[in-house]
Amino acid sequence: MTGNGTVTLYPMLGKARELADAGRFEEAAQAAMAHLRRYRDDPAGMALLGEIAMHLGALMQAEHFIRRALAADPADRAMRGQLASVLSQQERLDEAARLYADLRREHDESILAGMHANVLERLGRSEEARALIEPLAKETSDRPHYWISYGHNLRAAGRVDDAVAAYRKAIELDEECGEAWWGLASIKRRVFADADLDAMRRAIAIAIDVRNSAPLHFALARALHDRGDHAAAFEHYAEGNRQRAEDIGYDASELTGEIAEIEKLADAPFLASLDQPPVGDATPIFIVSLPRSGSTLLEQMLGSHPAIEPVGELPYAPAILRSVMELATRRGRVTVPQLIAGLQPEQAAAMGADYLARAALHRRTDAPFFIDKLPHNWSNILFLRRILPQAKFLDIRRPAMDCCFSNFTQSFSRAHAASFRLEDIGQCYVDYVRLMAHLDRVAPGMVHHIDYAALVDDPEPQLRATLAHLGLDWDAAILEFHKLDRVVRTPSSEQVRRPLNRDGMEVWRPYAEWLGPLRDVLGPLAD
Repeated sequence: MTGNGTVTLYPMLGKARELADAGRFEEAAQAAMAHLRRYRDDPAGMALLGEIAMHLGALMQAEHFIRRALAADPADRAMRGQLASVLSQQERLDEAARLYADLRREHDESILAGMHANVLERLGRSEEARALIEPLAKETSDRPHYWISYGHNLRAAGRVDDAVAAYRKAIELDEECGEAWWGLASIKRRVFADADLDAMRRAIAIAIDVRNSAPLHFALARALHDRGDHAAAFEHYAEGNRQRAEDIGYDASELTGEIAEIEKLADAPFLASLDQPPVGDATPIFIVSLPRSGSTLLEQMLGSHPAIEPVGELPYAPAILRSVMELATRRGRVTVPQLIAGLQPEQAAAMGADYLARAALHRRTDAPFFIDKLPHNWSNILFLRRILPQAKFLDIRRPAMDCCFSNFTQSFSRAHAASFRLEDIGQCYVDYVRLMAHLDRVAPGMVHHIDYAALVDDPEPQLRATLAHLGLDWDAAILEFHKLDRVVRTPSSEQVRRPLNRDGMEVWRPYAEWLGPLRDVLGPLAD
């Protein structure tokens, strides 16, 4: 029995709760398991262990324990809310959406509506999400994050002026709100007045939480860049990145080691063994690249072809791989290449079917091809080739200095953890090029390459070759991509609504004197 955080009958469970509240999750898990060894199947213990597993990133274990707790009390709202959160984090978005909808029918709290809207947005159901988040923003006077979510939704729909107003409303509620300032800064036009720079400097001076201070530095840097003050802009870019790097603790050597292992494993016979019958009827096209490489542009161009449907950046390949890795590592240490090599055909086919079922939630047409443009899938190519033998891979490559510096200037989440140090983003680019070169040697033609600079300067030859690789005829509609009315959920959402331009070319030049660490890592690729 618990009350006010104190356990009267189960002291070990009380200790587990205290440890979890203090963020000491490993110790909390041990205490919760000790409690469950004595009180087997206790629902409160199972629920707490599920919560702890969720914080530790063991999402399948979290789901297991929460479901066991719910078996004793299926109506428990708190545990059902936890289950919805775990399903959302596993990217099982349709299940999470249904559970949030059920919970809201019983008791429609603002926090549930906000979580439901988030899941609907990620499912591509933007109008439904907006119907939930707009009243939350307008009726809740002390929650700037609702205005930020509303702004993101409006911007993706092309309503940029309304998005600017939403971000500014969030700032009115909390001048230190770094995400709102970055929302303004990331819009591809000048939106900052001189008074905004003064306000950002004041906010930086008092911001304590890195979740506010880091994006504030990025936003101020963007405003200074627009004014041509490149030295001051770089100072703030560097500080925002330093704070994010310290907070995340990214280790670039792990990716480098994984690519080296793939080079050893994925020889020509191994790649040939992946030629299996197709899974399902649709053919996914994976645009693989580093972020800020032109993937959104390529997606919108190809998505103007009648045989191809663009569905954005789908999180499902990494989510499925993460779940499989969680199961595999329970039996001991295993690397991703080792896991792929050990997959049985029926296992791989089941994972491919799972991916296609989740992707189908985003589809609105019966076009035979659809595009998933999640950039980080470049490092998942081997896994995707294993579970979806019919998949097509397009690599769009932006010149190294432009690509890497553009990453450095973006206030990304931890999903793009390599972007926060010049050396790390440079090493990521080197590893990416290494993998593409290796695949070209052992499986020529498996990955088709598009030169971003050539695409911008003279798109038709690049696009004709790409369509030929896909087995599709030329259609001139793909040159009119910017005239289509689509939701675009990336930092390039305004750019792809304009005709082709060279605005993103040579963006690093004014900062050249500070980019020595990046050039050193890139070596010949910096040329």
